Amino acid sequence: MKQIIECVPNFSEGRDLNIIRQITDAIESVDGIELLNVDPGHATNRTVVTFVGEPEPVIEAAFRGAKKAAELIDMSKHHGEHPRFGSIDVCPLIPISNISMEKTAQYAHKLARRMGDELGISVYCYEFAATKPERKSLANCRAGEYEGLKEKLQKPEWKPDYGPVELNIKAGASAVGTRNFLIAYNVNLNTTSTRRANAIAFDVREAGRIVREGDPLTGKIITDENGEPIRIPGTLKSVRAIGWFIKEYGIAQISMNLTDITVTSVHQAFEEVCEKARERGMRVTGSELIGLIPLQAMLDAGKYFLKKQQRSTGISDEEIIKIAIKSLGLDELAPFDPKKRIIEYVMEDKKERLIDMNLNVFVNETASESPAPGGGSVSAYVGSLGAALATMVANLSSHKRGWEDRWKEFSDWAEKGKMYQEKLLKLVDEDTRAFNRIMDAFALPKENETEKKIRTESIQAATKNAIEVPLEVMKAAFASMEAIKAMAEIGNPNSVSDAGVGALCARTAVYGAFLNVKINASGLKDKVFVDRVMDEAGTILQKTIQLEKEILETVEGKMKIS
Repeated sequence: MKQIIECVPNFSEGRDLNIIRQITDAIESVDGIELLNVDPGHATNRTVVTFVGEPEPVIEAAFRGAKKAAELIDMSKHHGEHPRFGSIDVCPLIPISNISMEKTAQYAHKLARRMGDELGISVYCYEFAATKPERKSLANCRAGEYEGLKEKLQKPEWKPDYGPVELNIKAGASAVGTRNFLIAYNVNLNTTSTRRANAIAFDVREAGRIVREGDPLTGKIITDENGEPIRIPGTLKSVRAIGWFIKEYGIAQISMNLTDITVTSVHQAFEEVCEKARERGMRVTGSELIGLIPLQAMLDAGKYFLKKQQRSTGISDEEIIKIAIKSLGLDELAPFDPKKRIIEYVMEDKKERLIDMNLNVFVNETASESPAPGGGSVSAYVGSLGAALATMVANLSSHKRGWEDRWKEFSDWAEKGKMYQEKLLKLVDEDTRAFNRIMDAFALPKENETEKKIRTESIQAATKNAIEVPLEVMKAAFASMEAIKAMAEIGNPNSVSDAGVGALCARTAVYGAFLNVKINASGLKDKVFVDRVMDEAGTILQKTIQLEKEILETVEGKMKIS
């Protein structure tokens, strides 16, 4: 599973397109990152760049962008409407998939240290990467801006986390941190009134509305004993919102920034706006996503609406996303293409995978003179089919007539089956990649002792990997039998034969993968590793054979012909 993070550096140049292009060229010079957006602002004299990738390439690209910006931007001559204190003014890293905020913060510190050591830029770490409570706020780190930076750097409490305490006159300072993903999201209303849209925006946004005397928009502001305006807070945390009229569409919208989707998700924001609109005599007709969205946010939304309908959530991601799009009305104003709007899909490896082939092509590729895909990949695929059959029985059971009160029970089983189905499907290509690594290692040169040593070590490392992959197939296929067994016992009786076939598939996957573990183990010199793996694999195989027997006895017992 790839770890993906997003990086959104803000550079203090928004007018000179040549400088902006040189900075983005430096970023794009790193393999493994995807440049998603470049947004220059003339008035702010600032450009926001967005790119994604795995952590190491991302921080390398951010460093190269910072280096180029430090070369080309002179902060002593910079002017713009936006607060700023450095050439790369702020550089947040955002965890997207399969990586924690804590781990992302470690990468932020790695980047900050390089910028300080190699570029001589004073760096403050903020938000989730902050080293002190007062540095969590970006505004605090940037207070005084570039003009006050020389004096600020001399204060002990504002010594930078990395880099010099002397002012870098040309590059200034930078804030590097980690934050949650921000989503720009608009909800469409069946009105043209900006005032009524704003009323809903004030209802839901965290800041709420200012209390006034008389007219809620133009009346005198009521203040507290400190002279601060009194506010009625809105219903959604970590949400900013305003109402506006979009001439292009001829409708009013609630324009929202969801600053932390772990606090308020897209579907929660949508549902709350629907409720507040209804209370004010209006109706939500759809919504609009600006930019990209993480896959998990779409899956969470789709599952939320499926659960409202008391339907199983153990269906394909494609179907879950389709439900999310339709339920949120994301395709009301323009087509919504998941391949272009979901970050992980944009980042997908463009190389053809075995699992992307149709059945006919996969069979023919297996039958060809090429040694891959071979028994390992086929075992993983058969295992995926076994888990899929368990998932199918669970889904059929979840909406069986008369079993309506059990939909959640079977939905949970379907989700479990789907998890193993997807894991085994990924291992189809993993096994072929493992085989190809061995072939690549054998192809290494062996003209001298150094090359021979490197080649031998590479062969051994590739062989160990080629043992570990089918062992993972064994573990996943065996684990999937829990769902298969449950569906044989409690699932829709009309589909019990499908559970039986699922058990046969799982056993085949385990046994097939065992054969691959065994043949690859014969070529490994690390006998301690081999003994441990073979013991583990043998135990899994025996448990699988026994469990298959139990499942088939259950299946046969339910299929007796009177």
